[in-house]
Amino acid sequence: MPSASRHDLIAALPYARRYARALTGNQKAGDELVACVLRNISDGIDDALSVRGNLYRRLTLAFQNAGEQSLTLEQRALLLLTFLEGQSFPEAARILNLNDEYAEEVLEAAREVLENSVRTSVLIIEDEPIIAMDIQGLVEQCGHHVVGVAHNESEAIRIAAETKPGLILADINLGVGGDGMHAISRILEAHRTPVIFVTAYPERLLTGESQEPSFVISKPFEPMALSVATYQAIMGRSLAV
Repeated sequence: MPSASRHDLIAALPYARRYARALTGNQKAGDELVACVLRNISDGIDDALSVRGNLYRRLTLAFQNAGEQSLTLEQRALLLLTFLEGQSFPEAARILNLNDEYAEEVLEAAREVLENSVRTSVLIIEDEPIIAMDIQGLVEQCGHHVVGVAHNESEAIRIAAETKPGLILADINLGVGGDGMHAISRILEAHRTPVIFVTAYPERLLTGESQEPSFVISKPFEPMALSVATYQAIMGRSLAV
């Protein structure tokens, strides 16, 4: 990759993995998409974009959606880039080769789809009570129903067994209450459901070396980021590369 150092590319990879996993709907398909793009990354590099920007563009172009969704690929990509990946609107438009006026129309249409998208029951796993209350407010603001808030592993496993939520929103580090990843692993043995992990350090969970989250939101996050991730997580089962 002539326009970027190996260090820059390695630093950008966790974010490329997060984007690809959210775009495709699961870890395996997302990581395979990243691997495919990396094999040909030296072709068609745009020096006007950052390394991450080039990876985002190539991943979007390489993705083939085999499932049915209300959102178009342009709409999903623009939402993910601006609200999940933290790209500015002008930068996201450049990555997708969209002019600003058209991109605004795409984003507005995408927002309307999200406002009318599927609602589900949500289990929140968060050890800090104040943060849990904030997250619950955001989840309800997005139109979902919170079936329970767990502050430790044992509570999470019990509530999940009792309520069988349609989605789980989980913190990674539960302090003295245990480990969010371990709790989810136990829950998924009995009840398969989409999971969104919340962490202040997403790059630590996106190495591509083991079983990892398909959906990761960085702390702190906005309601739209949660709305986008929730939509992708729920719809992810119908997506494939």
